Amino acid sequence: MSEKLVDAWRARASKEYPANLERMTPPRRLTLLATLCHVRQAEITDSLVDLFIQLVLKINTRAERKVDKELGAELKKVRGKEAMLLRVAEAALSEPSGTVRRVIFPVVGGEKTLKALAAEAAANEARYKARVRTVLRSSYSAHWRRMLAPLLKALELKCNNTAYRPVMDAIDLLKRYLEQPLKEGAFFDPAETVPLDDVVPEQWRAAVVDDDKGRVERIPYELCVLVALRDALRRREIWVVGASRWRNPEDDLPADFEDNRDVHYAAIRQPQDADEFITALQGRLRTSLDRFEAALAEGTTGGVAIVKKHGEPWIRFSPRGKQEEPESLVAIKGEIERRWGTIDLLDILKYAEFDTDFIAEFTSVATRENLSKDVLRRRLLLVLFGLGTNMGSSGSR
Repeated sequence: MSEKLVDAWRARASKEYPANLERMTPPRRLTLLATLCHVRQAEITDSLVDLFIQLVLKINTRAERKVDKELGAELKKVRGKEAMLLRVAEAALSEPSGTVRRVIFPVVGGEKTLKALAAEAAANEARYKARVRTVLRSSYSAHWRRMLAPLLKALELKCNNTAYRPVMDAIDLLKRYLEQPLKEGAFFDPAETVPLDDVVPEQWRAAVVDDDKGRVERIPYELCVLVALRDALRRREIWVVGASRWRNPEDDLPADFEDNRDVHYAAIRQPQDADEFITALQGRLRTSLDRFEAALAEGTTGGVAIVKKHGEPWIRFSPRGKQEEPESLVAIKGEIERRWGTIDLLDILKYAEFDTDFIAEFTSVATRENLSKDVLRRRLLLVLFGLGTNMGSSGSR
């Protein structure tokens, strides 16, 4: 069935009283109930996937913020580094066409100083990443890991691309070990085939694989699998059975897509060759970035600026000014004022309800109602008025 028809059936089933459903003929009742359950199940599945993606992002973000607070003050204690960088910037700006050896080396005290500064920066970055991995492992094993088992059991994951088979194999491996407590074994069985390529990033290899015995530790490996799964879900390389927004991407294609591929590509004005599409997209992005960079230098961005927020780059947009009222709205207001003078919007809403009785179209999800029709009408009108004018609905009490 078409999605519009399914949505219409779902909307009708959701507002029907159970008694009304019982009085319907079996074909109509079963159709509405089946549609309601099917759509609701897809909505719940989509919400679970959204929750998983947000949780993985939150785990990483919280760990990075905690480490930033721990190491931020300490990294600022390096003496003379800020002044040295300032002298380098001033020397480079004063002679932009000069060589590094002639312009930069003299202001910092020679090549050895620059090498030492680069080594210090690399050591700080390595220490930062190592500390982030430690915090991630601690918070995940102590709190977040308990959610992994019920989540993976509730979601049925599929993949149409063989390139992402290692991620699917890693998920199957995790499912087999979910019931085994960490106390019984912090490492996977050496006989297991543990996928590492396309699952564990290079900076995590040392934390995941024991160099001495070649064993794979479960906690850091699970973290890498979750991040890889999140990225694959967002790219729609891995999809979820029973979902709507995260469903099989092939279901989004027309039924005759393979037979009339050229027709469909021509309709959306896109080339069939992937390299040609990527090259054109990269060209548009570079052009837009060049225009944005030039506008930043000239101060013609219209209020867009790159600033710092919590020590990180942040794009700031200036609020839009007040827009002029459309001519049609001005004309309507003028005609209303000419005919009836200054009137209250609540009065218009009230008289419209008296003429049409549209409040009768509102139904309760409860099994019974205790309020009289007059009280219910008054409260609903006040709520609608509050929502429409953004004034709140405290007066409906």
